[in-house]
Amino acid sequence: MQTHTPPAITPPASGSLPPDAERGALQVPHLKRCWSRWMAARQGQALKGAQGEAHRTQTVLSALGVGLEQTMQYVLNEAPDFATFEDWIVRTAGAPDATTVARIQALVDGGPPPEMALQLQAQIHAMEPVLNTNDLAHWDEHGYVVVRQAVTPEHSAAAAQAVWEAVRANPADVESWYAHAPRNIMVQLFQHPAFEANRRSLRIHKAFAQLWGTADLWRSTDRCGFNPPERPGHSYGGQGMHWDVSLQQPIPFATQGILYLTDTPPEQGALTLVPGFHRRVGDWLAGLPADTNPRQQDLQALGAKPIGARAGDLVIWHQALPHGPSPNRGTQPRLVQYINLAPAHVPCHEGWL
Repeated sequence: MQTHTPPAITPPASGSLPPDAERGALQVPHLKRCWSRWMAARQGQALKGAQGEAHRTQTVLSALGVGLEQTMQYVLNEAPDFATFEDWIVRTAGAPDATTVARIQALVDGGPPPEMALQLQAQIHAMEPVLNTNDLAHWDEHGYVVVRQAVTPEHSAAAAQAVWEAVRANPADVESWYAHAPRNIMVQLFQHPAFEANRRSLRIHKAFAQLWGTADLWRSTDRCGFNPPERPGHSYGGQGMHWDVSLQQPIPFATQGILYLTDTPPEQGALTLVPGFHRRVGDWLAGLPADTNPRQQDLQALGAKPIGARAGDLVIWHQALPHGPSPNRGTQPRLVQYINLAPAHVPCHEGWL
């Protein structure tokens, strides 16, 4: 079998990133800057000005309808020139519309969003709260909240069907659940009309707006997951409890979210997290012996709890909570879609502890 050797692409000779204003055929600002940074990394180079851009990069890519991991894998494996990279975006997610480009331009320039974006924000502001007083108190105390009926039954069922098709499995055929199931439970499917419909749920937008204190939020473009029950020959292969953020203190406020596409009781591989740990993570870290890696501790022993919910329910949690999927000891697979909304500007720490 022939192996494919990507062409060698040399990043900008100047050793610095191109300005946001430099763009290609799609006329999307910042995009060439993203590509240049990754191509430099592929060559083992660090370009000047590359620090602190991770969140903006993810924001721009999500707005274009492509996932961060999906894009990085393509760029690092294929080493495309910039025109080919733009063409891949169009082939993968379609050409960006004028409103999307205008909103990204406003982000880069620091100007007001386009009218359609402002209208959506006004619509979200005018909605009745999705999270009530008890929900918000639960969020403050425990660092997570369950948004009931975040999407309609029809929308959760359509997204579930997309996952079933992606793993080539049939809900009624148990053997089919395992033939093509991903070993790490993550399904590398980012683009699907059913997923996009869920990302655009007004109830989801309103819930995140209540937590962030603003409706000026950007949707993530993320993947989905499929976790069948454990059985001989198919043990749990997902990631254990972890953080997706630097543990440098203080951990800034940010959200993460998971949408259950089918009924998911706690034993069915439900999202597991440590309630309230956002309130004590600093003290816990300070109390660890010197030279201890906090990521290698028994995070389950901190009080981990599986969060079961119904199809169409969304769990949102504070990024400071240790979390992860769990072994599926139920009778049905766990099907999920990852969804998050965040402002364009959020505090973050570079690197990992």
